[in-house]
Amino acid sequence: MELYELRTQKSRILHDEARKFLPGGVTYAIKYWEPYPIYVSRAKGSRIWDVDGNEYLDFWMGHAAIIMGHAYEPVIRAAKEQLELGAHLGFCHEWEIKLAEIVTKMVPSVRLFRATNSGTEANMYAIRLARAYTRKSKIAKFEGHWHGGYDALHKAVNPPLDKPASLGLTDCVMNDTIVLPFNDLEGVRQKVKGENLACIILEPVMGSNGMIPADREFLKGLRELCDELDILLIFDEVITGFRLAKGGAQEYYGVLPDITTFGKVLGGGIFPAGGFGGREDIMELLDQTKRKHYEMSFHGGTYAGNPLTARAGYTLLSELIKGDAYPKINALGEKARKGLEDVFSRHKVSAHVTGVGSLFAVHFTKEKPRDIRSAIGDTKLAKDCFYFMLNNNILCMKPSKQVFAPSVAHSEEDIERLLSVMEEFLRQVLI
Repeated sequence: MELYELRTQKSRILHDEARKFLPGGVTYAIKYWEPYPIYVSRAKGSRIWDVDGNEYLDFWMGHAAIIMGHAYEPVIRAAKEQLELGAHLGFCHEWEIKLAEIVTKMVPSVRLFRATNSGTEANMYAIRLARAYTRKSKIAKFEGHWHGGYDALHKAVNPPLDKPASLGLTDCVMNDTIVLPFNDLEGVRQKVKGENLACIILEPVMGSNGMIPADREFLKGLRELCDELDILLIFDEVITGFRLAKGGAQEYYGVLPDITTFGKVLGGGIFPAGGFGGREDIMELLDQTKRKHYEMSFHGGTYAGNPLTARAGYTLLSELIKGDAYPKINALGEKARKGLEDVFSRHKVSAHVTGVGSLFAVHFTKEKPRDIRSAIGDTKLAKDCFYFMLNNNILCMKPSKQVFAPSVAHSEEDIERLLSVMEEFLRQVLI
């Protein structure tokens, strides 16, 4: 910690100033770590520079949204051109059509699409749509899965799971949300029995809580269970969408949901964005030309699908649809997982790596985690590892567990650098 403070004195000054105007000194609690976070001045490719001039190898990449690398030139160029033409018009424009079209081309289950301003908004509107379609109120989500700050889904996110995820959540809302065990199909079946659910929502890969993937057979069984009980299945692909494959986790796993939600990638990784889409018979409940307002599922948003965001998103997806990115980033993820497991094995340390494709995380646990409960491990060792990484110019999230999402801008040498730093950390900590 002392070395960290010596290296980041300008960040400390900025944080002291931030605390005068921002609760906790940040705009989002996940950005904070003790005694203060770094403050970033610029980013390019796989690198980030802080205000003290330290250069970091960035493995968090804007919450996994920066797939092609920071300041990716085609997206920056498109955004600059659109700024000259108008960023927020309040009217229809061609880029919202282009964005919707390319999403429907890439994602197997999405026939119709609507844009939102964030993944949280996308999940909020998707839940409303599922309730409207099924005419049922109760919903279900999984332990440890994060779907944004929407009240109905802000439940059982972090341990202790029996405590409220936030103050201000009312009993009437919480009682309509059933919490399910991840990767446990029989446990799910027992929990949903007799509940008459509108939908079940999940992250196919539990993201910021440790990049823990769903078992393929679990997802297939969940799909069958939802069909059996007339429950809509929603995939939250805010992290996995357009990252695991062109069609996201549903293409990767070969399991199709009824509704899919998306996040930051739809803004090119640089503008606030989200969206949701699904089957035509479900999505047409949003069609204002077919129903009076009290007969439809409302969706809106002043900035939703604005031309600046939509053009940036379309430009990025136009690159990703070519498919060249996925062999590279997935190979980087595989190299990192195998390399880290080898490091842990040689040092005989209780640690494991989870993940799939380009996503991975380190857990200092006795067994390889399959859910949020088994991901609870040696928090001191995890925290020490996080700060060792920081002091050796590697950025990941977060102190409680190290989560990584490399981009096309990363190289095999970057992965080797990560492995080398982890090796050195274990040498020092095991002395």
